[in-house]
Amino acid sequence: MTISEQQPLGSPFSAASTAEDVLAGTDLSGKTAVVTGGYSGLGLATTHALTAAGARVIVPARRPEVAEAALADVKGAEVVPMDLADLDSVREAAARITASVARLDLLMAVAGVMATPERRVGPGWESQLAANHFGHFTLACELYPLLAGAGGARVVVNSSAGHTLTGFRRHDPHFRTGYDKWLAYGQSKTANILFAVHLDALGREDGVRAFSLHPGKIITGLQREMELQEQIDLGWVDEHGNVVGAGFKSPSQGAATGLWAATSPLLDGHGGLYLEDCEVARVSAPDEAMDDGGVRGYAVDPDAAARLWELSLAATGATPIGR
Repeated sequence: MTISEQQPLGSPFSAASTAEDVLAGTDLSGKTAVVTGGYSGLGLATTHALTAAGARVIVPARRPEVAEAALADVKGAEVVPMDLADLDSVREAAARITASVARLDLLMAVAGVMATPERRVGPGWESQLAANHFGHFTLACELYPLLAGAGGARVVVNSSAGHTLTGFRRHDPHFRTGYDKWLAYGQSKTANILFAVHLDALGREDGVRAFSLHPGKIITGLQREMELQEQIDLGWVDEHGNVVGAGFKSPSQGAATGLWAATSPLLDGHGGLYLEDCEVARVSAPDEAMDDGGVRGYAVDPDAAARLWELSLAATGATPIGR
């Protein structure tokens, strides 16, 4: 992937498209997907859409009892316990999945945390980077043999327009010199994009293609650690928690871009791209507003992606991929 490939492909869908629109007429019978966070918010909408199209969906969940209840009536969905911030848990989940399926057609990294208070996990890692990036990185590496064996698998990573807040802070990725919850979130979302860029570079010869995306603005459980007043001050909701901000999507609309990334024939032969509103995003200028869309050049830079990959391998001890 080169930055010049960040150009629209002429998708028939848009910001208003829903999960149902994107998968209309699509038959996923015989396909197996792993959807992290697939029991709430965008993940639940994704699981509903995939199973309705015939796919088997495995949902790794930090709260398996909550996931079981949310998915009780969803035929074709099953739950595996997993905490993204605990890499031993991630490896155990990957082992359980590997023991239960022969191939994996889709890995959709939908789970995430946002703007959380300062927390340290593992060997003192900043928790948003750990959950949003290191956890998904490790899961993808451990499941890679199943993806490579599918003969055309796709990995879809939910990032955010929040990546425009900062590039990857190699000088201080764990905020040892002072914590900022929004910069920590932005860094983790940049890491999601860089992860997809390099995973695609490593996986394309095995038919494994990777994409990252901004799902849009949606009020879901992602905001659970933000005070109501902060969301009011940002113009997202009113004092009763009702969405009042312009341009917000429903969960089904928010899930649409990820499902388009997972299934669209327009993306055949492509990979490493950042998507938004069911289309390939353009590269945005450094001084553009977050809500103007697009992806920053630093987030899709192949050299930066390769450096982050090596850092992530060293940090997590994940199984290396390929050549």
